[in-house]
Amino acid sequence: MSDESTMVDSAQAIPSTLSTTKSAARVIEINNLRKSFGSQEVLKNVSLQLFEGENLVVLGKSGSGKSVLIKCIVRLLNADEGTINVRFLFQSGALYDSMTVKQNLEFPLRRIKKDLTQKEIDEKVEEVLENVGLSHAVDKMPSQLSGGMRKRISLARTIIVDPMIMLYDEPTTGLDPVTSGEISLLINDVQKKYKTSSIIITHDIKCVHTTADRIILLLDGEVYHEGDLETFKMSTDVLIKSFFK
Repeated sequence: MSDESTMVDSAQAIPSTLSTTKSAARVIEINNLRKSFGSQEVLKNVSLQLFEGENLVVLGKSGSGKSVLIKCIVRLLNADEGTINVRFLFQSGALYDSMTVKQNLEFPLRRIKKDLTQKEIDEKVEEVLENVGLSHAVDKMPSQLSGGMRKRISLARTIIVDPMIMLYDEPTTGLDPVTSGEISLLINDVQKKYKTSSIIITHDIKCVHTTADRIILLLDGEVYHEGDLETFKMSTDVLIKSFFK
């Protein structure tokens, strides 16, 4: 299967109303998910859906279960109960330190799209590097890249296989405000250019404002509230207002 889902390790604005989004096809559906570590229940009966063409932000404080949720989706963790239905396979965006940027980008193509010629591979590498604004970094090693550049190359490594689904786990963590904003805009660019559906795990409210078509707020492992950005911004709920000050 050439169309793959991808997870960008910590790696357009096309607004849509909730009703419009829910008329689209489901690409991920999670029902009644539970996950515990010993006596600590991290996910408690979580249900959500990702629809075709949307950016779904999963928001929550540290310890709310966000990262455990995404690890369950990609099967890095096995849920204790519940079901996860995903239409596609997953491709990691992690970089190999022993490979150049070009070799890192070629690797998933050679593994997944085995019928491509070297010329087609070179063209694809050039295309994705241009899309993330790093054409000049093609021969660099990962150790020569800044944190923001690494995230961009990780993103390039995932989009090079033309994914249908993108999973972003805290994509702006550890970055300065300017670079964080650039990464958020890049997420939107990927959505536009590649027609992706995305789950974005974050607690960065600026990233939420830039990327979110729809938001799910987790609290203590449960879905506390779901809605579009305007619904959250206009809410009088004390917890929600603490995020959207």
